[in-house]
Amino acid sequence: MPGDGVVTGYGSINGRTVFVFSQDFTVLGGSLGEAHAAKICRLMDQAMKVGAPVIGLNDSGGARIQEGVVSLGGYADIFLRNTLASGVVPQISVIMGPCAGGAVYSPAITDFVLMVEKTSYMFVTGPNVVKTVTNEDVTFEDLGGALVHASKSGVAQLSAPNDLAALKLTRDLLDFLPQNNQERPPRRETADPAAREDAALDTLVPADPKKPYDIRAAIRAVADDGKFLEVAPLYAGNLVVGYIRLDGEAVGVVANQPAHLAGCLDIDGSLKGARFVRTCDCFNIPLLVFEDVPGFLPGVKQEHGGIIKHGAKLLYAFCEATVPKVTVITRKAYGGAYDVLNSKHIRGDMNFAWPTAEMAVMGPKGAVEILYRKEISASKDAAAAAAAKEAEFREKFANPYVAAARGYIDEVIEARRTRPKLIAAFRMLANKRDRNPPKKHGNIPL
Repeated sequence: MPGDGVVTGYGSINGRTVFVFSQDFTVLGGSLGEAHAAKICRLMDQAMKVGAPVIGLNDSGGARIQEGVVSLGGYADIFLRNTLASGVVPQISVIMGPCAGGAVYSPAITDFVLMVEKTSYMFVTGPNVVKTVTNEDVTFEDLGGALVHASKSGVAQLSAPNDLAALKLTRDLLDFLPQNNQERPPRRETADPAAREDAALDTLVPADPKKPYDIRAAIRAVADDGKFLEVAPLYAGNLVVGYIRLDGEAVGVVANQPAHLAGCLDIDGSLKGARFVRTCDCFNIPLLVFEDVPGFLPGVKQEHGGIIKHGAKLLYAFCEATVPKVTVITRKAYGGAYDVLNSKHIRGDMNFAWPTAEMAVMGPKGAVEILYRKEISASKDAAAAAAAKEAEFREKFANPYVAAARGYIDEVIEARRTRPKLIAAFRMLANKRDRNPPKKHGNIPL
């Protein structure tokens, strides 16, 4: 059959060499056979030799039944190369049609999965098999469509309305990634002044600590030209991750979103953040954290779902990362979540706080209820006594100056000056050298 259902080759995007394979659904349903797999493997081997990204345009019905175990072996050959290339060269999978069975596992190993809405699907077993085994009636879209994987499963980090938009988004994403793990991401010139201040940031955080605000406003305010490429925007909305540029340099952003679940860390948010942090660390992309976190999300569902284990993944990722790491605490930094989100104690390089920042084991209300329970209950006016103690606690502990006095915060800065402070910090950290102990690999709590 023509090309055995896959076109492979190399070219350039913005002057940078990339390797691409594109499956052809018009040839035996884009199914993978021996020659089909061999072509993809040869392409990936060459990409590893020269240190260039691999982009896969996936449109496959899965293993070619007629070839039996040979087609399964072909998939395993590809899986091995995906794994060996992981963290060495960027790998992007664009799902542009149905991907079923073994066809889904290669994209799952790659760094980014991008799906096209309404025309692309990913599932291990299709609706017919699901109906037979579990008696569930489900459509292709509801089982494995772009919206499902972008919002519920988290398999797809990005989605696009059509093929053209998907390819454009792929190019935009690639622009933030280096050729390989030995290089830095490309720098892009900008006319946005490094010294630019934004007075709107001074009033972004509401006076009422219970009121939400959109952390994306802070991200765009400091970014070059206000541009922010958000990754996984529909999944785990309590944590915002994505890429910006600061003075032309690519930076990965991890930010709590107070407008969703009050910015608490939960299972999905921890997984999303850990994956993003490790991806940035793989490819020498500095990390910027905007922190406003009241803690980990409480509840039976979270505890039984393994919030301890999954939250530890985010902690592990930040501890392990050796790229430049800068944190800005905008408001709350409570409990263990303070430690997890790139605190000075886990090798945070520069840690800033806005004057609105509050750092403590827990919020004033909870702390007072524990520390002064007997005293308050014995008072004639319990409400007034509790309010007085809360005010005292807030003054003594819920501010950035106690942490700054101990060196946990490098500087308390005016919010408007965040952009110039960040650019200066990342310039200073440009040649940072940090190493982990020699080992085969760490044992991340999977």
